[in-house]
Amino acid sequence: MFLPEFIGKDGDPLPLIVQKSDGGYLYSTTDLAAIRLRRKMSIQRALYVVDARQSLHFQQVFAVARAAGFSNQDLSLEHVSYGTMMGKDGRPFKTRYGDTVKLAELLEEAKQRAYDLVTEKNPTLPDSQRREIAERVGIGAVKYADLSKNRTSDYIFDWSTMLSFEGNTAPYLLYAYARIKSILKKAPEGNYDAIKNLSEPEERALCLKMLQLGEIIEAVDRDCMPNQLCNYLYELSGLFMKFYENCPILKAEISQAESRLALCRLTAETLQQGLELLGITPLEQM
Repeated sequence: MFLPEFIGKDGDPLPLIVQKSDGGYLYSTTDLAAIRLRRKMSIQRALYVVDARQSLHFQQVFAVARAAGFSNQDLSLEHVSYGTMMGKDGRPFKTRYGDTVKLAELLEEAKQRAYDLVTEKNPTLPDSQRREIAERVGIGAVKYADLSKNRTSDYIFDWSTMLSFEGNTAPYLLYAYARIKSILKKAPEGNYDAIKNLSEPEERALCLKMLQLGEIIEAVDRDCMPNQLCNYLYELSGLFMKFYENCPILKAEISQAESRLALCRLTAETLQQGLELLGITPLEQM
């Protein structure tokens, strides 16, 4: 198939090969067949999560599908491209040749590193509890390290950054959530549903940030950019830390304490929802 919008470096039309001269079929053949099937199934949106080096292929496949009548305006075809995970040497991992770590080994190492970190910070916890925390933190850190980057950019895989309790990382967010839950556990029994006043700028900033969650989720759905949610949760955690440092909670006057505890509860719920959308399970103690 030759379409006028695709021109090679020499100025000649750039074809999409659907069938080879020897009768063989290619990825383009099966991709076009799949688009025909998806239209028959009344699918409205098809996301192709494949790395950025295949951009031209999908541009051509989608264009040919439209020209051939395999798709129409009722079926949105979108290439959700992503960059490459690089080693510290700046080179992409060559998974196809087997000279990189397997995912199972990667996750085991993440859990072990997280276990060592938790043991260093909280050695008095029972071993079983430290291992449970390490599993959530380690696997969460790997997930978050990938999702927090702009998906179209290449990035360096670095253990020290991934498991840091500072900066835009899973351990930082999990620690913020655990701190809030610790405050709520120390509070007198109550529902803490109502924010009665916002007398300090830190309270207002935190409250306004929580109101943005729906907008952020819609943007992630529309743009397929989970890093927007990661950035939001990181900013929310930072605002909570400022609120925590500048606004007494448990020692405040009763009415104000109840209002601030309601802010804490809502912040924890917002963090939990955001983390779970990223596939990360929060912890109440670290």
